[in-house]
Amino acid sequence: MAGPVPSAPPNPHRGAITICVMLATIMQALDTTIANVALPYMQSSLSASEDQINLVLTSYIVTAAIMMPATGWLAARFGRKNLFLMSVVGFTATSVLCGLATSLEQMVLFRLLQGVFGAPLVPLSQAVLLDEYPREQHGSAMALWGVGVMVGPILGPTLGGWLTEYYNWRWVFYINLPVGMLTLFGLLAYMKRTPPSPGLYFDWFGFLTLALAIGSLQMMLDRGEQLEWFDSPEIVIEAACSGLAAYLFVVHTFTARQPFLDRRLIRDRNFVTGIVFIFVVGVILLATLALLTPFLQTLLGYPVLTAGILLAPRGIGTMVAMMIVGRLVSKVDARWLVALGLGLTALALWQMSRFSLDVTRTMLVTTGVIQGLGLGFIFIPMSVITFSSLPADLRTSGTALFSLSRNIGSSIGISVMIYLLGQNTHRMHATLSEYIQPFRAPMQNLPAMLDPGAATGRALLDALVTKQAVLIAFLGDFYIMFIIALASLPLVLLMRHPDQKLDDEEVSAAIE
Repeated sequence: MAGPVPSAPPNPHRGAITICVMLATIMQALDTTIANVALPYMQSSLSASEDQINLVLTSYIVTAAIMMPATGWLAARFGRKNLFLMSVVGFTATSVLCGLATSLEQMVLFRLLQGVFGAPLVPLSQAVLLDEYPREQHGSAMALWGVGVMVGPILGPTLGGWLTEYYNWRWVFYINLPVGMLTLFGLLAYMKRTPPSPGLYFDWFGFLTLALAIGSLQMMLDRGEQLEWFDSPEIVIEAACSGLAAYLFVVHTFTARQPFLDRRLIRDRNFVTGIVFIFVVGVILLATLALLTPFLQTLLGYPVLTAGILLAPRGIGTMVAMMIVGRLVSKVDARWLVALGLGLTALALWQMSRFSLDVTRTMLVTTGVIQGLGLGFIFIPMSVITFSSLPADLRTSGTALFSLSRNIGSSIGISVMIYLLGQNTHRMHATLSEYIQPFRAPMQNLPAMLDPGAATGRALLDALVTKQAVLIAFLGDFYIMFIIALASLPLVLLMRHPDQKLDDEEVSAAIE
């Protein structure tokens, strides 16, 4: 067997490239959540119904998910630098077009295109940093990259709320223009060009079946709550399409001579375990944000901007953890850091499962910081382990699947948690209402305004019961995510130490 290929000399412009890919990562990651708080304003401006305005989010999510797995082939076919430049230009231009949209049809079309161009940005950024930095510095590189990926969605609602409050909802899209231009000029000046491969084979059947599976799943998850899930024929059809397409894709992957997904990826134990882990992180991160936003605004009555500020410490905790972990990951077994991160995340979710309507701002900030620290401790060492034994030629495809798994986890987590929130609210309302009986002792000393004999009194009692039912449903969701975090701990044992070398037999098996 040939000896190891010597590493290329470090790029003298590594710092500039790092800043550019970080900007691209932050720009794309922010767009996953920044537009959410502006939806009601868009709805009024574009004369759309509540169902229609949700297409602004769905169109972006679905197209980005479909295009993300193709990043590896596109990078090889057109060259990584060329694809990066096209993605940045396209994403920036479509962001401006979204801000200029005057109708719902225009907005949905431009969001579709924004998802197409935005899909490669995060996996390309991660792949570029893994290639630019030697293996012993991968922890620091992933810490920098992780700041954008993890903090972007957390700070998105805060920034979006501030822009919408003091400027206009269109600025949640216009803000990408200066960031995109700076990224473009930096990449043009400093990033090395990689030669394209014009004759590269493309597995259309594999891509189309995977695209149908992902697209149908995302549509099902996004529209399920509105359509009462499997009571709707549309959801049943989407679920059937997703399941059948996924089955065909798996069979095709294991039987085709040149499948769309390189089989070497699924033979790498660290990579497969990392994919599962990032799925769990996706569930916990964005599902928590999706729950906390209505918890703070609807249940506790905080204004949009205040709610965004209370969510911001979660991002601060993540940044602090990533700065610490970036230095520790080369000195401490990364698996222990992942375990510590899961423990901190579980602790924060357990504390959140004990919230009350009188929860203080200090408690909200404290749990946010703890969860942010936990996610930071998970993300960096997990990224290092995931790609520690993956061949360099598979990194772009690997990072695309890594990001796709996180996005699917986020979609599933949000959909399931919101569904459970609604179901448990109805169930708890019925349970608590059984205790509103005139012969019960507590009912004898109610203030006059809550007199159940009067219509206003019954309405106020019902509002109080509903509020308590919603609170209990929120706490139930937080407890379920606490269990998910704890249940993920044994996965750490499946990971190979990142410094552990593959023996010749394993390397040969991975290459075959």
